[in-house]
Amino acid sequence: MPPLEAIRYSRGSLQILDQLLLPQQCCYEAVGSVRQAWEAIRAMKVRGAPAIALVGCLSLAVELQAGAGGPGLAALVAYVRDQLSFLVTARPTAVNMARAARNLGDAAAQEAELDGATEEAVRERVICYAEDMLKEDLENNRIIGDLGAHHLLERAAPEGSKVTVLTHCNTGALATAGYGTALGVIRSLHNLGRLKHVFCTETRPYNQGARLTAFELVYEQIPATLITDSMAAAAMAHRDVSGQQIIIEERPGQELTDVNGVRIAAPGIGVWNPAFDVTPHDLITGGIITERGVFAPNKLRTALI
Repeated sequence: MPPLEAIRYSRGSLQILDQLLLPQQCCYEAVGSVRQAWEAIRAMKVRGAPAIALVGCLSLAVELQAGAGGPGLAALVAYVRDQLSFLVTARPTAVNMARAARNLGDAAAQEAELDGATEEAVRERVICYAEDMLKEDLENNRIIGDLGAHHLLERAAPEGSKVTVLTHCNTGALATAGYGTALGVIRSLHNLGRLKHVFCTETRPYNQGARLTAFELVYEQIPATLITDSMAAAAMAHRDVSGQQIIIEERPGQELTDVNGVRIAAPGIGVWNPAFDVTPHDLITGGIITERGVFAPNKLRTALI
């Protein structure tokens, strides 16, 4: 099975997977300019801080490959900085883009200050820098995945047992150059044969968990179940004796996967849809208020007899 790609790049050509169409459609869209990249980032066709920075910088690389900027070294460096600053405004909180804009702009300026500098050399420096970002992000994701997997196993899975992991939002191949960060840890656990199950939250209002993380998990055949955002605590406490004696109604899965009859979750994902949450009693620090008074959880039963 080919790896899932949010970004497809070759020198002079950039395509992105339109994530607004997932999971119903898997459609790649050509990005030929910084303006197109800005619009795709702003509309959240591409999202995730690493992917935003990569698409932004690679779109500038495509423009420079086509001859944009200049004439003259000063004008070319100014063009690079202006385009990068413009890209930052698409999603200002995506710090990866701001950091890349600063570093890439500085790289262009440094190249222009070298003896014998040419426009061609400055263009090549910027293009190579953006291309190296793509390679480095993928390599770093795999390192993060392996380190995180071994850390979890050392802490939570003695003697070769498997772990169950809960993940929120989308931190996988769709948010990065590939593989993913937090979801990369889950991939590494799966590759090691040490992953028992994954719970992913829906992540409203954009449903990145239901649409994107679930899509990635199904795509890679990783055992997973979709839950509502409000069920995270219940899922983590599911095997604790606290609350286990309470019978909770389980609602149809379609209530979570569909909205007004339209499927929003990735097909093939399992669903756990309890109607109510249960707060473990040891998390109640103040007390339970009743018509007979306020009682600590461990004293409530005897107080009401």
